[in-house]
Amino acid sequence: MTGTALLTGGAGYIGSHTAVVLLQAGWSVVVVDNMANSSPVAVERVRELVGGDLAFHRADIRDERALDAVFAAHDVDAVVHFAGLKAVGESVAKPLDYYETNVGGSVNLLKVMRNAGVRNLVFSSSATVYGDPEVVPVTERSPVGETTNPYGRTKLIIEDLLRDVAVAEDGWHIAILRYFNPIGAHPSGHIGEDPYGIPNNLVPNLMQVAAGRLPKVRVFGTDYPTADGTGVRDYIHVVDLAEGHLAALERLDAIDGAEAINLGTGKGYSVLEVITAASKAVGHDVPYEIEGRRSGDIATVYTDPTHAREMLGWEAKRGIDEMVADHWRWQSTNPRGYEGEADG
Repeated sequence: MTGTALLTGGAGYIGSHTAVVLLQAGWSVVVVDNMANSSPVAVERVRELVGGDLAFHRADIRDERALDAVFAAHDVDAVVHFAGLKAVGESVAKPLDYYETNVGGSVNLLKVMRNAGVRNLVFSSSATVYGDPEVVPVTERSPVGETTNPYGRTKLIIEDLLRDVAVAEDGWHIAILRYFNPIGAHPSGHIGEDPYGIPNNLVPNLMQVAAGRLPKVRVFGTDYPTADGTGVRDYIHVVDLAEGHLAALERLDAIDGAEAINLGTGKGYSVLEVITAASKAVGHDVPYEIEGRRSGDIATVYTDPTHAREMLGWEAKRGIDEMVADHWRWQSTNPRGYEGEADG
């Protein structure tokens, strides 16, 4: 299956990498993004990398008229829905913003899709829906619902919304992709993760320390029941993740209704293991400081990727050394992210 894919939030970190992968596979791509936490420079960088049929509309998914106009302008075959707010800490401080944007925006998108006769959807969900799992590895049959923050709850609510719509209306084909921990960047170093302010996630924070933008990495807790006492996560290269979206699009016809699929490597890496790998990639030790645990952090989470392999014919190919090397290439060649180019 190829055609035209509309990417909401397509100028963001995962969206821009997915745009590249889809264009390389022969898809036409339409990006819709309000630029709340992304940059138009990313869209231009995608065009520079691949060329291809890439259209861009600056619009908010909460704006029904704007979305209607986008669907009217393009013969859309499928939607990949990335758009939304995504900072866990911010979601605790601003829950209304998260429910309005993530849940309200998704409701609006589904209404516009239905009116346009488009019922093929890949949704960007998250492993946060599993909360603090009692058993690892996590599978798609693991319990969900014990989310620890409003961000995770919005993802869970949207998943339920998608299932309800698929039950109520025939013809929907929906892949719900639950991500684990995306890191890395395109191997060209031309596009990558560009978080605003001080990054909350380990690897972008670590890379800014390596680049001298921040003084040291803060390691929260060394008393977890893990091999070295630090938290363990399933890190996945963002290009592997983007290729997972392509695989989902190509197999949507096999999904009748809505189905959840975990995208991860199946292997967990500890915080200290990631710091060691990053130090190797950058060529010097990255300084870090041990602090107490953060509230809400969990010890270990990683997935069993069997269902993704069987359902999508997809599996992650890139290991932690490649992940951090590509992330460092992006960070070192774009020390201020897209901001430097945007500001001239």
